[in-house]
Amino acid sequence: MIFNQKTLTKYKLNIKIAFDAVLSNKVRTILTGLGIIFGVAAVIAMLAIGNGAKKELLDQMKLVGVNNIIITPKIEKNKQKSNSDDKKEDNENNLSAGLTLKDAEAIKRIIPSVKQVSPEVTSEQQIVFKKNSISGNFTGITNSFFDVYNLELSEGKFFNNTHYQKGEQVCIIGYNVAIKLFPTENPIGKQIKCGGLWLKVIGVLKNRLMDDDQMTNLQIDNFNLNIYAPIQTALLRYNDRSVINSSKLKKSYNEDEMPTDMNSNQLDKLIVQIDESENISTSLNIIQRLLKRRHINAEDFIITVPELLLKQEQKTRNIFNIVLAAIASISLIVGGIGIMNIMLASVLERIKEIGLRRAIGARQEDVVLQFIAEATIISVSGGIIGIILGITLAILISQFTEITTIVSAFSIFVSFFVSVGVGILFGYMPAKKAALQDPVTSLRHE
Repeated sequence: MIFNQKTLTKYKLNIKIAFDAVLSNKVRTILTGLGIIFGVAAVIAMLAIGNGAKKELLDQMKLVGVNNIIITPKIEKNKQKSNSDDKKEDNENNLSAGLTLKDAEAIKRIIPSVKQVSPEVTSEQQIVFKKNSISGNFTGITNSFFDVYNLELSEGKFFNNTHYQKGEQVCIIGYNVAIKLFPTENPIGKQIKCGGLWLKVIGVLKNRLMDDDQMTNLQIDNFNLNIYAPIQTALLRYNDRSVINSSKLKKSYNEDEMPTDMNSNQLDKLIVQIDESENISTSLNIIQRLLKRRHINAEDFIITVPELLLKQEQKTRNIFNIVLAAIASISLIVGGIGIMNIMLASVLERIKEIGLRRAIGARQEDVVLQFIAEATIISVSGGIIGIILGITLAILISQFTEITTIVSAFSIFVSFFVSVGVGILFGYMPAKKAALQDPVTSLRHE
């Protein structure tokens, strides 16, 4: 117990001497700690940028759903083609029925890795309730749509089997539609006019925050501004482009009346959700071959995989973040070298002080402890200041740029203890040099 008390007293004395030495040379201490300060701040800021990029990816994954494959039709252009290859392609496209509900059923039935399929039919309509009117997308869907995009209701209920089978005039509206059409009343049970049809509101979606760039890059609509109805309602009561009627036949014989873009596809989009990420590539190839066979070899569809695009983007970001973190880590090492250089210079300046301490009974380990304590104090202080500066930098980057930053406890923990480790590691050599000084020679040093 007496030995432990003596040891503790000795440690306290050496640390006090180290503190006095650090405080008596404030300018030198600050200059020594700058490397550690900026190194820790850079590491925290770079890791915050990396965490922000990861969060953005996860948010985008929620928007597009998990393991989704998006199939959209190629819209046929009404123009004359001269060579034989183009004529052959035209003939194949004319034979194809385009993207249809039967394609969705075939994909679901034939490919075992498919979890669910969500067909969509979209048209822009004027939506009216009393004196309030807005323009929005009217989309025919199945309930799989809400599962694929992770959408939830704030109130009301989803469509049931009767709604689909009978093509009933019901709808679920987006959050912004509810705010604009029903600012003072509950929309559930109300009748709204969508185009030329009256629909009963049975549900309202929860607010889904998203920006224009995300919607464009990920090929998704603004869920908050959409009106959703059973797909049978959209096809039976609005427009089924796959049905040939007298009006379409008349236009087909009169090229002057034909629109520039001929869209005869029953569906505007088909979302295929795969059960596991590792099955996406294989399923993609099977879907492509299946659709090409069903469409009489016509490649009148486009297949994209948002998740693969997002993962490739994240891979690029990760490489960039690793490079930035490596550069930031180098500054920590440079800071440690700075500590070593300053401490070596300090040893040369304080040879007489070291000799005096040795002459009055200080051991080599006492001198080592004193100089290591000085290096540790500088690195700990620099680490704390660096953490504050790093958090401040992350906040400023987030506020004044479009880069999302998230400071994690892990980055603070790692950067701080690395800074302390660097200080101790690079402070050992000067401490050892100081301890090996000969007391007699040190006292004669001028």
